[in-house]
Parts: sequence; structure tokens; C-alpha cells
Amino acid sequence: MSPATENDAENAICLILVDLQNDYFPGGSMELVGMVEATANAKLLLEQARKSGTPVIHIQHIAARPGAAFFVPGTDGAEINPVAEPVAGESIVVKNFPNSFRGTSLLELLAARQVKDLVICGAMSHMCIDATTRAAFDLGFNCTVVADACATRDLQFQERTVKAADVHASFMAALAIPYAKIVTTQEIVHQI
Repeated sequence: MSPATENDAENAICLILVDLQNDYFPGGSMELVGMVEATANAKLLLEQARKSGTPVIHIQHIAARPGAAFFVPGTDGAEINPVAEPVAGESIVVKNFPNSFRGTSLLELLAARQVKDLVICGAMSHMCIDATTRAAFDLGFNCTVVADACATRDLQFQERTVKAADVHASFMAALAIPYAKIVTTQEIVHQI
């Protein structure tokens, strides 16, 4: 993790990229629906943040549960995908839970940079995006979730399969009031 600089403190906004890791991509242990497209949009946000000097924090989930099937420590699947690979000066926060603040240095990094506004994207919409956004809201941050830069998967509930598009839409709708402003990449990219 890199320390905050004086220049970082001038920025009240930060781009948070959550779990853009190989296991969620085609061929990975937990392939998500639309992950390639979502990450292409996340890359646009990342490129704009780099151009404008907006702080970027990459969140990397490393499984801590015995018997975990994905994000296993030391595997290629746990690595951040090359499309969104961090560069020098960008922080990487390693987490073990869906909430990116739980047991991590994320809050301290944001406080050191005097960040008030978060732009959040990544995976999975119904899990880590949801948990991180709700936690950030509870901590007093203004949150924006970039819906088309997030991905999820089909879920099972009792005898019913809930399609990824419906899971995603439901969670974006639930976050919209009061937790976050929900936008598309094109609506937010030039504000980063």
C-alpha cells in the first residue's frame, strides 16, 4: 500500500475497484455473468482517474475460510485481472470479508486522503459491492455505484434460479435509496 501524498489530500473523491480478480472471469473458479463487459467499463473509469489524478484503491479478496473454492491464496485466480492491474502509487487493500472496510486499512487510507465521495465498481453486485457500499454509507461517505461496471451471477433460492440480470437490477435498486447514487460509466466517467 502506498502512503497518502499531499496531492492526494486535495481530492475529495476516490475510485474503489472491488474484486476484479481472475476467478470471476471466463475460465475462473467463479465465473460471473458480464464480468468482461463490466471490467471494460471499470477500465474506462480507471484510465480517467489516472489522467485526472483521482486516487484509486484496488480491493483484493483473499479467501480465509477453510475449503474456499475461489480467491485461494497464492493462486492465479486470486490475482487482480490484467485489465485493471494496479500501477505504482495505487493502493491495494486485501480483504477477507464481503465488506471492504472489515478488518482492513480502507477507512484509514480514505481518511488520510480526506476523501468524502466514493465511486464504487466491481464484483459481485449482490455481495461485496452491496456490503461495501452500505458500510461506506454508514461511515458517512457519499457513494456512487457504477452499475454497468459491476457484475454478478445467477443465484439459487429454494427451487428457483434468479438470473444474474435480475440479481444485479434488484441490488442496484435496493442501493439506490438511500445508500448510493446509481449511474452508468458514461454518466460518471468525466466527473472522476
